[in-house]
Amino acid sequence: MCADTPGDRVPRFDPLPEEEWDDVVRAVTDTIGPLNVITTLARHPELFRSWIGFGSMLLMNGTLGARDRELAILRTAHHRSCAYEWDHHRRVALDAGLTEEEIAALREDPDGHGWSDDDRMVLAAADELHERGTISDAAWTELATRFGERELIELVMLIGHYHMVAFALNALRVQNEDEDHRARGEGAGG
Repeated sequence: MCADTPGDRVPRFDPLPEEEWDDVVRAVTDTIGPLNVITTLARHPELFRSWIGFGSMLLMNGTLGARDRELAILRTAHHRSCAYEWDHHRRVALDAGLTEEEIAALREDPDGHGWSDDDRMVLAAADELHERGTISDAAWTELATRFGERELIELVMLIGHYHMVAFALNALRVQNEDEDHRARGEGAGG
C-alpha cells in the first residue's frame, strides 16, 4: 500500500511503556488490548482522552450497522494507504460478515465487484468525500433513501474520523503489532 522504504517505517515515537499508562490507557488496553495506535496516541494524554471517547462511540456505539461502518473504514484506509488501519479493520470486517473477496475488492474500482446497492452507496460516500471533500446531491439523495438524519451525519463523521486517524498513523509511522514483535525478534505470537 505504501511506497515507504524500510527506514521510513521506523516509528517516530515508541508506544508509551506500560509503566507510564494512566488509568484511562489501562482501561482501554484492558478492553481492546495494548494496540500501538492506543499506546502511541496516549503520549498526549489530554488529546487521547478526547479522541478515545469519540472513536469508541463511532466504533462500538454508533447507529450504522457493522457492515456499513467497516466498508466505509476500509475504503478510507485504502484511499489513505494506511496499512495499520487496513490490517486492524480487515479483522473487524470479517467479524461483521464481509468476505475476504469483498475486502480485497475494496482496493479496486467499485464497478469491478458485484456490490449491492446498499454497499455501493456507502462506497460512493467514502469515495466522494476522499476525492471532493463533500458528497454530491445525487449521492446524498440516494443515501437518504436508506439512512436517517443521525446515520447520515454519523457516516460523514466516521469517514472523516478515519481519514484523520490514517493521517496520524501514517505520519507517526505507527507499526502493526505483528511488525513490532518481529522487529524485536518475538515472532507474531510473542
